[in-house]
Amino acid sequence: MLAEEIIKILHLKPLPFEGGFFRETYRSDEIIEKRFLPSRYGSSKPYYTAIYYLITSNTFSYIHRLPTDEIFHFYLGDPVIMLQLHPNGEKEEIIIGNDILNGEIPQILVPKNVWQGCMLKDGGNFALMGTTMSPGFDFSDLEIGKRDELIEKYPQAKDLILKLTKL
Repeated sequence: MLAEEIIKILHLKPLPFEGGFFRETYRSDEIIEKRFLPSRYGSSKPYYTAIYYLITSNTFSYIHRLPTDEIFHFYLGDPVIMLQLHPNGEKEEIIIGNDILNGEIPQILVPKNVWQGCMLKDGGNFALMGTTMSPGFDFSDLEIGKRDELIEKYPQAKDLILKLTKL
């Protein structure tokens, strides 16, 4: 199977700002009003959202963070290196994939306010994943990481930060 086939069959589109390809597969029609949400949210949110997310050897997920926990689900393809940069200065590298006998993890949590970015392991062609969030995703919550600021705070992750940022 080729990435182009998956993109066509699943009707994936380029994901703005972050990179890769996506399609929202579910958005709750029930809304949590802003007054009932923690102050870190600037607007009302759907209860829940889910997407397909695909990266290729030519794309990756730029380092970004969200105010909501996000759960990644690995469906098929090649292993993915995920970088998580925690508020306490900790760097974490996780291999997302389905070879659990060799330490790959098929489902991973990215806690709220943790910087995250991911790319295929060297030699990979594509990875099809999904993510779920509650409260649901809204582009207004997305914060893209700035290379120099991230390197200053997480110098131990410089090599991956350089690969997973634009500027």
